[in-house]
Amino acid sequence: MNLPSSHPLVDGRTTHSSLVRAYSGERSDRLPVWFMRQAGRSLPEYRAAREGTAMLDACLTPSLASEITLQPVRRHDVDAAIFFSDIVVPLKLAGVDVEIKPGVGPVMGSAVRTKDDVARLRDLGPLAPESLAAVSDGVALTVAALGGTPLIGFAGAPFTLAAYLVEGGPSRDHLAARTLMHSDPVTWAELTDWAADVTGAFLRAQVLAGASAAQLFDSWAGSLGLSDYTAHVAPASARALGHIADLGVKKVHFGTGTSELLGAMRDVGADVIGVDYRLHLDEANRRLGGTTPLQGNIDPALLAAPWPVLEAHVRDVVARGSSAPAHVVNLGHGVPPETDPTVLTRIVELVHGL
Repeated sequence: MNLPSSHPLVDGRTTHSSLVRAYSGERSDRLPVWFMRQAGRSLPEYRAAREGTAMLDACLTPSLASEITLQPVRRHDVDAAIFFSDIVVPLKLAGVDVEIKPGVGPVMGSAVRTKDDVARLRDLGPLAPESLAAVSDGVALTVAALGGTPLIGFAGAPFTLAAYLVEGGPSRDHLAARTLMHSDPVTWAELTDWAADVTGAFLRAQVLAGASAAQLFDSWAGSLGLSDYTAHVAPASARALGHIADLGVKKVHFGTGTSELLGAMRDVGADVIGVDYRLHLDEANRRLGGTTPLQGNIDPALLAAPWPVLEAHVRDVVARGSSAPAHVVNLGHGVPPETDPTVLTRIVELVHGL
C-alpha cells in the first residue's frame, strides 16, 4: 500500500469504518449506506452554495467542492462521502473544450471522430500532477473535516468518456461511438487508452490526497453487449483502474443497464460491484459466484413513493443483499434532483436500525 503516512487508511481513521470493511468483504454491526449523487441538486444548501457558479468551476474550486461533498454527510449521517465532481472534469483538466450546459449535460467544442482527432487529443498529453492540484486540495480539505468517515474517489470509466467525446455530448444510443469502435478499432483503442490514462490519473490524485476507496462509473456501458464490452472496453477500464492498483484501496465499479456485464466489469480489477435497480441483488450475487461485495440498489423512482412502499422496498433490498459476502446499501442510480432530502435521512435511519 503506497499511500502517504497521513492517509486515513494508514493512520487508522477509516480502516475500521463500516464502509471500508464492507468493501473488504466483511460484515459489521452497522450496515453501511450512502447515495450516488447525494451531494447535489436535492439539497437546498447545495443550491445556495452553488448559486452563480458554473458546474465545472464549482468542481475545481477546492473549498466549494469540499463543502458540497460534506453537506450530505452532515445532513443524512451516511457512512461515506463521495467527492463532488463530474465525469468530464479530467477532460477539462487535460485541455479538452468541454462545458456543462444546464438541462443538457456535457457538450464538447467539437466531436472526436477520426484518427487525426484522436492524435490531437493525445498531443494534449497525460494529466500532470500540477493540473490536478485543485482536485487534490479539495480532497485534502474534505478528508480533514470527515474524521472517521471515509471519502470515496470518483471518476468516469473510459467508455463513457470516449462516448461523450465521439458523440460531442449526451446521446441516447451512442451510435457514433459504437460505429467507431467497429469501423476503426485501432483508433478506438487509442482513444480509450488516452481516456483511461486521463481518468486513471484523476482517480489516483484523489486517492493519494486521502480518499479511502475509489468508484469507476460507466454511465453508458449499458448500451453494449457482452462481447463488445469484453473486446473493446474492458481493456481500457482495466488500464484506468491500474493507475491505483499499487495503492491498495478498494475499487468499486458501477454502470447502469449493465446486468449482463457484471462479471466482466468485476474482472477488469474491481473489488466491489455496484448493481443498478434493474436486477435483484440475490441474482447479481448468483451471477458473480457469491464472492463479490455488492453495492446497491434501491430504485430511485421509489424515493417519491409513499413511505410504506419505500420502506418495504428498502427492507427487500437489504434482505436480498444479505446473500452477498458484504453489502453497501445505495441507490440503483443517482438521487433525482426533486427528491425530498428528509426521505434520504429516513432511509439511512431505517438501514442503520436493521
